[in-house]
Amino acid sequence: MAARLVVTLPPGRSGEAALEFARRARREGADLLELRGDFHADGAIDAAALARELPLLAAERGGELPRAFLCAAAEIDRPLGSPAEGTTLRSWHADRPLTPSEALAVWESCVPGPTALKHVEPLGTPRDGLRLLETQRRLGQRFGAARITVLAVGDLALPFRCLLAAGNELDYVALDGQSLAAPGQRLLADAVRERDAGGRDRGGRRLGLLGAGIAQSRSPERHRQPFDRIDLPPDTELAPLLAELHQFYDGFAVTSPFKREAARMAGSALPAVNTLLRTPDGWSGANTDVDGAREAVRRLGVAELTALGDGGATAALREACAREQVRLSVLRRAEVFGHALSGTFVWTWPPGLAAPDGLRFDRARVAVIAYGERARWVSREIRTRGGRPVAIGGRWFAAQAHGQERLWEAMR
Repeated sequence: MAARLVVTLPPGRSGEAALEFARRARREGADLLELRGDFHADGAIDAAALARELPLLAAERGGELPRAFLCAAAEIDRPLGSPAEGTTLRSWHADRPLTPSEALAVWESCVPGPTALKHVEPLGTPRDGLRLLETQRRLGQRFGAARITVLAVGDLALPFRCLLAAGNELDYVALDGQSLAAPGQRLLADAVRERDAGGRDRGGRRLGLLGAGIAQSRSPERHRQPFDRIDLPPDTELAPLLAELHQFYDGFAVTSPFKREAARMAGSALPAVNTLLRTPDGWSGANTDVDGAREAVRRLGVAELTALGDGGATAALREACAREQVRLSVLRRAEVFGHALSGTFVWTWPPGLAAPDGLRFDRARVAVIAYGERARWVSREIRTRGGRPVAIGGRWFAAQAHGQERLWEAMR
């Protein structure tokens, strides 16, 4: 049975804003709305009105729950050891990673009765993800698998929360990238897509997207499910994380800023890769961005082109331009000196990264290889500096994603 999906009402949402959050969560597939006592004071929100939009899970944190929360709630979450009246879920938040035996001892020392169990720990190192899966198994054996929710929190917790979700009673997810209630939550949309596709048991293989700031990525919508959006800090070291995920994932799409590190980790001769494929001994890398870059070069239809930046996308442009017989120049950030640039360019710097102070265009065409909100941000930057943005992100994305699908399907 699929886990029930829980979204948390963020602090500061009240009145109509809180109601609209609940309505949106319901429309997008959430099963429960969590009201945390440490996020919302008594009288700050209309719990009864929220309950008419989505069933409420009232969570006691840092003091007794307001009476209005208790009256409106369909379920009540109280910490392990607190009074039992009305409680349907017992929770315990560890302040450090525990061994499975330690976790089991915590719960056996204060038997939770017939309620469901929610066990939360900081992830620690990537290797601790496998330990949490064992904790989940042992708690399920002792108290009944249908009653158990085990969650990891932390910057690297997201892929392990995806794996744990297959054996959890509840899956705590975020409505969007701005409403995470804990580090490591995945997005509601990704969890719903997996649920609608029939899910995957923990022994099944998965696909994922590795990147930083990827809440708006379209990749999870395009690829076969489950396809996990693994949003990581930009300084994450990939090798130890992917070593622990090897047994669970068929492969990964890789986006900024990890394409060069992924190539090094996979031992690829390519300077950057956007695709990782599982092998018996580790990972191999490929760069289907070259397919996307060729589509972009053809769309621009020029004999000469300049890349703004020298990251993973530029590595693909070098190969694509060589195949299409287009001359490519590269302009790095330190080489921008303030004179207005003319010609045709491709903006490869990550969206959100401030452009060099002296960057100016003289009515130059500047290709935007991002899409969605990221593309709009880049386009505004280009116009502000006197350039004319050219949207090619959709073509690039479709071509490289199709190439990834071919590679992953060949593994099956």
